[in-house]
Amino acid sequence: MANEKKRTPERISLAHGAGGSVMEEIITLISNVITEKNVSKGIGLKELDDGGTIPLQDYEIVFAGDAHAVQPIFYPGGNIGKLAISGTVNDILMMGAKPLAIADTIVVEEGFETTKLRQILESMNETAKEARIAIIAGDFKVVPKGNIDQILISTFGIGMVKRNKLILDSGLKPGDKIIITGSVGDHGIAIMAHREGIEFETALESDTAPLVEPIEAALAAGRITAMKDPTRGGIAAALNEFAKKSNVSIWLEENKIPIKEPVKAASEMLGIDPFEVTCEGKALIGVVGEDADRVLQAVKKTKYGHDAAIIGTVKSDRPGMVILKTKVGGHRIIDVPYGEPIPRVC
Repeated sequence: MANEKKRTPERISLAHGAGGSVMEEIITLISNVITEKNVSKGIGLKELDDGGTIPLQDYEIVFAGDAHAVQPIFYPGGNIGKLAISGTVNDILMMGAKPLAIADTIVVEEGFETTKLRQILESMNETAKEARIAIIAGDFKVVPKGNIDQILISTFGIGMVKRNKLILDSGLKPGDKIIITGSVGDHGIAIMAHREGIEFETALESDTAPLVEPIEAALAAGRITAMKDPTRGGIAAALNEFAKKSNVSIWLEENKIPIKEPVKAASEMLGIDPFEVTCEGKALIGVVGEDADRVLQAVKKTKYGHDAAIIGTVKSDRPGMVILKTKVGGHRIIDVPYGEPIPRVC
């Protein structure tokens, strides 16, 4: 209990919801208070994966939930509705499951424009159609003006996976390769550039998308050992979680990590590490080494996988660490970020 008191803050800050090391304080608090974390033989809060499971005889039901408070609610490449459906679908996919359905809760402030609500609902519907799922239930609330910032959306998704096909982010083994399904930093930098009025010669848009096609292609092409979508905290947070949970090290090659030029330029201008920036339409995939090229080619043929790349190798030495080989030949440790450097991007 003394350790819990030491780590528990007196008040919640924005950083506590930003996915980095400081968020662990709140996760520790939640974990200490919630005692009923898992269904018998299922995945739950003990594992802190992308979702939880309820085992059946031959299958496991996969549950995943998320809340969305992105600002602005309409941004280049998407809006809060597209983000809400994509985020929950992707969490289910990361566990190797087939997404089936979603329930949502929408809370708006008094005076919110119905034309905006219609646009958001249309985006939710189109994204659900693309992901081949149904929005089967939900709730709608209105609160007095000023009690929230326009609109909040929570989504809760369900999927199915065969008992022996569940994928956890603790499954990496030495010799595995790490694939990223596309360029990093697009979502967070697109939102920040939009907020700050930064313009580029090439339009920069968020990567918000449901990743059904690339994940199905990867699963069909080879032996997948772990998956994670690098949302809050970016690939830096996600890879560190991989390494810690799997008790391995991950060795990256900087010149193989795809980053768009506008993202590089904006990151340098704003003093932001693109490795720490939220992605909302990318996945990190751990794959058995000898299957890596085959999986990569399968992913690259899909709508959201054209820029996919093999970016690193899993090793047994220096477990728990993520190490980057820089373009000039040196090495540096990729630490868990303190928090998402760009607030309210999801």
